[in-house]
Amino acid sequence: MAATARNFLFAADNGDVALTRLLATLNRVTGFLQGAPGGALPGWHVVGQDNRAILETLYARLEETYPHAGQPFYATRLWTNLMWQPAYVAVLAIHAHGALPQFSGMAQCVKGIDINGFRLAPGAQAKDETDILIARAGRELREMADSVLVEINGLTRLKRLPALRLLTDRMLGLMLRLNHFVPGTSLADQRRFCSQWLAAMELTGQGDLETLDLADGRQVLLVARKGCCLDYLAFPDTYCASCPKQDDALRIERQVRDALAELQPS
Repeated sequence: MAATARNFLFAADNGDVALTRLLATLNRVTGFLQGAPGGALPGWHVVGQDNRAILETLYARLEETYPHAGQPFYATRLWTNLMWQPAYVAVLAIHAHGALPQFSGMAQCVKGIDINGFRLAPGAQAKDETDILIARAGRELREMADSVLVEINGLTRLKRLPALRLLTDRMLGLMLRLNHFVPGTSLADQRRFCSQWLAAMELTGQGDLETLDLADGRQVLLVARKGCCLDYLAFPDTYCASCPKQDDALRIERQVRDALAELQPS
């Protein structure tokens, strides 16, 4: 009985209550994650099913919207579209909600040129020490990612290393914002959790968080990326603040400016 109590926050027969709490938490801490209970609806993406028609539709819409961006951009957008919600759900389920659902079967909704909105089936949610949950969720996320990469390469070409670096970037961004989603999280905790997530997903070395000491004694976290989202192909001369294609000094300057803006009282 003790082991059962430790490993599950909510029993399976209360899975709908558990899921309601999780979905409410995800929406509250982000303001944009839109999840609902239940299985996939027609035209929704679920890892493991035949998703070729869904990917073809999304690819065609991207091609029509950004006709000059090119195949590498379209393939990359498929990847980042399909992986952003699972990453958010995995991280925030553990750090903000305190328990982990089975999220690898989540259904994701195609809206225009984006994937936004998801559905999860009710069920038992695992509860354990944070590092144990991270290890479990990290493995599940990586398995999902490997499956999605195979799907995309069945339609178009997306190289494995750039894809994994972009997945790393997603995790770095989540760890950078973790103290926003979960107030009170220290910089040391952010870096420690980041290392744990990347290790669990076998992404160590594909990017990291850096601590920068400011002149006034404060510290800020910066993202040191190795991957590029290729958005500049659709939006020329536009680079993300942390884009590795920039001069390193400019990358640091832009991120410090953003970090200081975050520290300003609202």
